[in-house]
Amino acid sequence: MPISTELLQAGQDGTPLILIETDQFETWLAEQPAERVRWLNASGFKGKGHALVPGDDGLSAVVVGVKSLRDAWLLGDVVNKLPAGRYHLDIDSEARERAALSWLLGAYRFDRYKKAEPVEATLVIDSPAQVERVRKLADGVALVRDLVNTPAADMMPEHLSERMADLAKTFGAEFTEIVGEDLLTRNYPTIHAVGRASVHAPRLLDLRWGDENHPKITLVGKGVCFDSGGLDLKPASNMRLMKKDMGGAAHVLGLAQMIMALNLPIQLRVLIPAVENAVAGNAFRPGDVLTTRKGLTVEVDNTDAEGRLVLCDALAEADTENPELIVDFATLTGAARVALGTELPGFFCDQDDVARELVEGGKASQDPVWQLPLFEQYEDMLKSDIADLVNCPVSPFGGAITAGLYLKRFVDNSPWVHFDIMAWNQRALPGRPVGGEAFGVRAVLAMLEARYA
Repeated sequence: MPISTELLQAGQDGTPLILIETDQFETWLAEQPAERVRWLNASGFKGKGHALVPGDDGLSAVVVGVKSLRDAWLLGDVVNKLPAGRYHLDIDSEARERAALSWLLGAYRFDRYKKAEPVEATLVIDSPAQVERVRKLADGVALVRDLVNTPAADMMPEHLSERMADLAKTFGAEFTEIVGEDLLTRNYPTIHAVGRASVHAPRLLDLRWGDENHPKITLVGKGVCFDSGGLDLKPASNMRLMKKDMGGAAHVLGLAQMIMALNLPIQLRVLIPAVENAVAGNAFRPGDVLTTRKGLTVEVDNTDAEGRLVLCDALAEADTENPELIVDFATLTGAARVALGTELPGFFCDQDDVARELVEGGKASQDPVWQLPLFEQYEDMLKSDIADLVNCPVSPFGGAITAGLYLKRFVDNSPWVHFDIMAWNQRALPGRPVGGEAFGVRAVLAMLEARYA
């Protein structure tokens, strides 16, 4: 659900919300009225956390101590601690956007199955244009979180289809899909193979939006709505969070919503191979050889390396149109999490200039990303004795890299970025509750805006 517009308003009224860098607190305090100094000293406030400062008619101010005004999550915690009311924030434009976005994302609630206490504090800032922009950014992130947080029983391929169709209707985009046996007729064999064992028919979802004269950007998202591991069954502990294995699909839908809401001058295409990797008598097997859309044959070493199988057909299709850029998002490997942890998304890119732009976009948006190498020497690990390549090597080492090298075999004509993401917050941080999360989405948006806006 979109975040309530009541939480962020344009105007100049409300209790002043004063942000002070902690190491500047004593200097700032020395310049304050005597009664404010007495109150803050009496309350033990030292420039960390927040303090409610009383006045004759209620609150006279709220003082918030922050490590740095450049922090992306300035108000992500305090939004949940203030009493009902309107709070006016007056800081420079760049910091104001970050603060407002952290306010809205801190107020996010996933309340589909359990009632949550609403946030009743409203942030007021001076710029109506900035209010509109921040709401659109927050709604895109909230969409990612909502989709990932939804249990698999309510987020199967047909449900992803409904959400993409709704998004297309909202923004006047074109939506089509290829379902079930038609995937074989239309030559998407690996998407079909991975999804055929489920009672929820596999499908390829396709959204198109924008002026055909604008630069074409194609987004591809891994939509494995639940991953049992297939016949190479996961242990229970590894299966517990596999509702989030469609996190790549959630990311591209959230990013697409931002792009369309901001009306970026690009021609957008979004492809989502949506499947459930289930176990049944017709499930694909270890040792099977699959022929991909591109024509390359793939020996299945492990049915739990299914994400790259559904992605390779979608990437091959995306590449046929020679877009200016293909960006895929996928919850693909545990190896990327071992390398970078759960909170820093890694990406692979075959174009140095694109990679630099993406890193800069991450810095500009305070949405950090980290480039990992497409180390070509590891391509030998993908060799098969009976097919063109295997879907994953026997060796556990360099798993994120070999997965990236596998996907690269299916993109020949277009600059390409592959994100290997967690899509989940393991711990609560300011503005980021435990649960589904968007990683790298705002970085990509910042890169696209720098190029095309």
